[in-house]
Amino acid sequence: MSAAAAGLRGEHFLAGAAETEGGETFTAIDPHSGKAIGPSYAEATAAQVERACAAAAAAKLPLLATAPAQRAALLRRIADGLLELGDELLTCYCAETALPKGRAEAERGRTVGQLRLYADLVEAGSWVDARIDRADQQRQPMPKPDLRRMLVGIGPVVVFGASNFPLAYSVAGGDTASALAAGCPVIVKGHPAHPGTSELVGRVIHDAVRALGLPAGTFSLLHGRSHEVGTLLVQHPAIAAVGFTGSHRGGRALFDLAAARPEPIPVFAEMGSMNPVLILPRAMAARGAQIAAQLAASALLAGGQFCTSPGMVLWQRGAGDEAFVATLTEQLGGAAAAPTVHPSIKSGYDAAFAELGKLPVEVTARGAVGDGATAVCLTLLSASAAAVVANPRLRTEIYGPAVLTVGCGQRAELLQLAGSLHGHLTATVHGDGDDFAEFADVIEVLRSKVGRLLANGVPTGVEVCGAMVHGGPYPAATDARFSAVGPTAILRWARPVCWQDWPHELLPAELQDHNPLGIRRTIDGVVS
Repeated sequence: MSAAAAGLRGEHFLAGAAETEGGETFTAIDPHSGKAIGPSYAEATAAQVERACAAAAAAKLPLLATAPAQRAALLRRIADGLLELGDELLTCYCAETALPKGRAEAERGRTVGQLRLYADLVEAGSWVDARIDRADQQRQPMPKPDLRRMLVGIGPVVVFGASNFPLAYSVAGGDTASALAAGCPVIVKGHPAHPGTSELVGRVIHDAVRALGLPAGTFSLLHGRSHEVGTLLVQHPAIAAVGFTGSHRGGRALFDLAAARPEPIPVFAEMGSMNPVLILPRAMAARGAQIAAQLAASALLAGGQFCTSPGMVLWQRGAGDEAFVATLTEQLGGAAAAPTVHPSIKSGYDAAFAELGKLPVEVTARGAVGDGATAVCLTLLSASAAAVVANPRLRTEIYGPAVLTVGCGQRAELLQLAGSLHGHLTATVHGDGDDFAEFADVIEVLRSKVGRLLANGVPTGVEVCGAMVHGGPYPAATDARFSAVGPTAILRWARPVCWQDWPHELLPAELQDHNPLGIRRTIDGVVS
């Protein structure tokens, strides 16, 4: 990918202006060859961070004051702009990540769909959860005041781009789209794995903000390879919240930084998980080999670089498990090596296996060894339930194509193992007949550990809709009350405000008696 072909200039987008200046420079890395590609990008300086944050602070109240239709127009314009980039965006995406064009097209479609979903949501208006409790001057022993509340945007949000989803979880991804929908200015810290893709998308947002006459600080994109840029952003007093998708180490570091501020702020970090898969006895006996093939296909998707990839399989030893293990070993042992989207993922994968070398775990199959700069081979592991319970590292995600199998001897062992698990994004249960009823206690333990519980499927694939929960108890996420996907993700960037005995004509339209926006509201406890 040449810089000219991709139309790249190595630009930050800083509060209404494009800039190439900054500190030390870096480039994207071709995951196949390990060579630099595209133009150089300058590390954002402390002064640039300051200007971006100051502009976001200046945009806070004007952006909150915009009509929902204006914010919806912004989101739709961004969606249209991404499609107008055509193959230019797809080519850059594939060059920086080594992911196939079909994956790029699918992720672009999801990103465009998310933007339009939030446009529809904010335009409809009911997301603000308006509640009105009218005054009662005759109430005894004291009159009741007039109280009206709704959700409003929390203020400037910092979004950290994710390495494994250069579109759907990055510059114009779900965090940015939902924050803009809530009326929050956004500063994106682009991921250094795909700066070119970030620049192309950032330019679309930058142009849309300007075309619609919105405040210059509505959006900024800053590049950076070091931790310093992110640290300065999270610590800046103008920032009200943080969105992050990535490693537990990175998410926890940002969480601790935000908590240590003089004014702590929330960090909504989605940090991955092992996504345990439980196979119950009747299902194992009836279709163990079929489940193994299904599971292997899920584990191999994108080289295991999904936060929902299945990383642990549990079962009670019995009929059908030999066929299951044999099929899983065959399918995964013959898998081709796949490049990771960034060299740091390969180094993290290799480091994880160095740690496992000191623990009671066996490598039962390895895929083919690749010769690409970032290639990693799939690894199938096996450990006893006692070893997993005793060693927290065996219950912790290995990001990449790795699956740990744990056959349990007794039901009590399976229940103990389930209870030892940390928080995860998903858990999948395969069962036939009375399996679900007979193992209800184990399933209930798993339910308490996850945000999404699946039956007879695979965890990969996250539907963007109102019922989706993409999150879970720590350490899968820093706040299990929220989803990072779907319309409810907007709630992360809002807070409730109450108006008491306020002059009616000065109330927000959402709280006025005649309901000029026609939204759903709760009035005196009754949904209207």
